[in-house]
Amino acid sequence: EHDGLNGKNIISSKGALHYLTLKEIEKNHNYLGDKINKNKQQILLVLGGPNKYYSYSDEQIHFMFNKIKNLFTPDKFKIVVIPSYRTPEDVIKKAYNTFSVNHLVIKKIDKQAYLSSLAMADYVIVTCDSTSMISEAAVTGKPVYMAMMKPKKSIKRFKNFFTQFKDLGIARELTDSIDNWSYDKLDEVNRIAPLIKKKMKSNGII
Repeated sequence: EHDGLNGKNIISSKGALHYLTLKEIEKNHNYLGDKINKNKQQILLVLGGPNKYYSYSDEQIHFMFNKIKNLFTPDKFKIVVIPSYRTPEDVIKKAYNTFSVNHLVIKKIDKQAYLSSLAMADYVIVTCDSTSMISEAAVTGKPVYMAMMKPKKSIKRFKNFFTQFKDLGIARELTDSIDNWSYDKLDEVNRIAPLIKKKMKSNGII
């Protein structure tokens, strides 16, 4: 919907479509179990990477990491940091230097670790550059924080997405306070697939 496209054969989704299912997430629940202190609340921090809108400058990464570290203190919280395919090595290294003493930093791409941390997390933080991973987090029904960065250029579509997910009660911008909220799990694939099949039938494709 945030792309603003309309037409007879266009079906709009709320956020990005993705491959994650609750069944697969729960199946991998225990993958990181021996590395997690279950007496603390679990925080998942998912890192994207630089694109034409966000630079991931040293200054912005330093500010974001320290804000998260100071807000989710190790006496109450355990942070699990998960990189994505777009996360540069130097950002992963900075995450390790910032969080590894009291928390857990996964230093390589590990889908099972991602799924496990989604299953165990009480809160999910996703960097604002990735509408896809914010959409993935929304399938869990857990509070999703968007870690905002200063853009390099106009981000109209991003702003539309942020506004939509705020209005849906799914996501909030990460500030200096910790809130708890709930919403209906966002499962757009299972909503849209039947609509596509219906259109295909009406058009004589199947």
